[in-house]
Amino acid sequence: MTLDEMVKRHGSWLEAGIDEGPVISSRIRLARNVDEFSFPGWASEEQNHAVWKQTQDLFQSLESPFMGFSMLDTPTLDKEILFERHLISQELAQQNDSCGVFVTPDERLSIMVNEEDHIRIQSLQPGLNLRAAWETADKIDDIIESKLTYAFSSRLGYLTSCPSNVGTGMRASVMLHLPALVLMEEMDPVINGISKIGLAVRGMWGEGTEAAGNMFQVSNQITLGRREDEIIAHLEQIVLELIEHENNARIRLMNERSIMIEDHVARAFGILSNAKLISSGEALNLLSSLRLGLDLNMVTQFSRRELDMLFISIQPAHLQRLEDKDLTPDERDVVRADKLRDYMKSASRTDSSN
Repeated sequence: MTLDEMVKRHGSWLEAGIDEGPVISSRIRLARNVDEFSFPGWASEEQNHAVWKQTQDLFQSLESPFMGFSMLDTPTLDKEILFERHLISQELAQQNDSCGVFVTPDERLSIMVNEEDHIRIQSLQPGLNLRAAWETADKIDDIIESKLTYAFSSRLGYLTSCPSNVGTGMRASVMLHLPALVLMEEMDPVINGISKIGLAVRGMWGEGTEAAGNMFQVSNQITLGRREDEIIAHLEQIVLELIEHENNARIRLMNERSIMIEDHVARAFGILSNAKLISSGEALNLLSSLRLGLDLNMVTQFSRRELDMLFISIQPAHLQRLEDKDLTPDERDVVRADKLRDYMKSASRTDSSN
């Protein structure tokens, strides 16, 4: 599997089309550090290089296939592609020396090396599937720990660069599509309520990002003093409540503001079908409206799976790789609009033929 092949398909974790409703995907992230070395932010260049070399040797020795990307050898555009596909953080994408990521061909597992911590294991699954994500992360964690000695305290648990990760070192998160709560202007109270019970709400690409396309990541903030299964169970409970709130908001939209929501979806349909210039932010919001229309059976000719793939494929780095050339922001807006118009025409023809 090459990066070019990866760009032309969705990651197998991004299969929200298998289900209706708000949940897109689930993620488990484990932060770990190697005992004999200082944390990456305090380590010498030699220490960071030693960690990178040890992890390279480890993953090359495994029977399971992993694609390795050294940030030193990976072009900037390719780093952005990995970021857009949720396989690395923006922080790692901005680094070069003695760091990188190992990714399985199906993209459900990625291990970042020398980001904020020496090792960050990330397991991704489609839909509400936190327990499967945890089992996958736990398995590779055990394999790594059998080869490397982790920094661990019998009193505190796993030691990490950021004190908020000390303990289990685990962040569990679920990505949800919540357009009805946004349209009903109920998202801010929901976020405030969630923050009071030890959870965080972030945008589509995690910490510090906006909720583009009405996509939100909900995750735990407390890792110390709780077992992994407790963290997962608590997050699952809150996510199920969020799903109920979103579905109730959708019912109320249809009952109380049916003309408004029909117009909302119709405008998205019209702009995507005809626009000559579309920014990535506008495209995400329009696709969000179309996805809501699909969930509410207002439009039928679109594949939920394809719509979810478009959320990633219209991003700047993906567009440039698919076009096989560098594009200015204005040029990207033209190409993005062209691709979205072509998709809308294709979907409409498919519906007519059926």
